[in-house]
Amino acid sequence: MEKSTTMVVFSGDLDKAIASFIIATGSAAMGNKVTMFFTFWGLNILRKEQYVPVKKTFLENMFGKMMPRGPGQLGISKMNMGGIGSKLMKKIMRDKNIATLPELMELAKELDIKIIACAMSMDVLGITEAELIDGIDYAGVATYLAEAEESQVNLFI
Repeated sequence: MEKSTTMVVFSGDLDKAIASFIIATGSAAMGNKVTMFFTFWGLNILRKEQYVPVKKTFLENMFGKMMPRGPGQLGISKMNMGGIGSKLMKKIMRDKNIATLPELMELAKELDIKIIACAMSMDVLGITEAELIDGIDYAGVATYLAEAEESQVNLFI
């Protein structure tokens, strides 16, 4: 039986996103099948950093403007201090030669980690497929639950 790891990535905080990808890539490096299911605020991690012109309702536009666009704009969960905290964390990581979130995301793709964006959360937040990074899947909770049911490790971050 193939070992597998699944995780729900609910948080859009930089530190939690980094932890998610470190755990996922570590599990994949151990030979495990890994599925990451991004929902609600976790979808911001998968957003393209550049603006993508798509037709949206007023409320969808408002959500889009209030949420961070991609890994470069994420704040940290504690001591963010108006963005200074995430800048300090990125500097410390760079000084200690630790992979950045974009590098970890690229590594995840290289390791064939399945990245799934929650279709329902996308609808709620007004996020379209065109606004998310390439190379990911789109599905609902039933797809995630089917993967989690077979998994030996299941995390909620």
